[in-house]
Amino acid sequence: MSEQIVGIGSRVQHPKFGLGVVTGVRLTTYLITFMEAGLHEVNQFDTQLEIIEAVEVSSELETFSDVEKSLLGILRKWADLQEVIPLGDRWTGGTIILKPGDPKAQPKEIPIDAFFHKIVMLRDRLRVLEQQINSHAALKDEDKVNLQQYITRIYGTLTTFNVLFKNKDHQFVGEKGKQD
Repeated sequence: MSEQIVGIGSRVQHPKFGLGVVTGVRLTTYLITFMEAGLHEVNQFDTQLEIIEAVEVSSELETFSDVEKSLLGILRKWADLQEVIPLGDRWTGGTIILKPGDPKAQPKEIPIDAFFHKIVMLRDRLRVLEQQINSHAALKDEDKVNLQQYITRIYGTLTTFNVLFKNKDHQFVGEKGKQD
């Protein structure tokens, strides 16, 4: 392959992965969705990567997934849109029982679906708060970072509830998880 950098939408061929389309451009790599092999990150200067049809590089190097995340953030903020998050199969139809230490007091049962819904709402509202902090015009960058650290700690506190989520990418991630 030549030293040419191509943009999103360029058609390429790779001997290992087959035909594909560039769906993201990073500093030194392409995100390419191959027809047979799916999504792979490939070095821009991989000698085996052949450009079939080049599209000009956009001035903004954003991937489709970044645009999608931004759009979802806007929709969450303004439309009160809530993503459907599946409960782990083993918990479906279950109940949470809160048993008081006082033997005279009655235990409280809560359907786990209702409890899970509250956890998801909490997570979504934290995300909206995070977006509002990041886009706030009057806050200094230092203030934004300080507030972000508190939100990250809140996520860390909520990792106890990750056992409820079916998919790992819906789970809470605290400070330790962000370092990985």
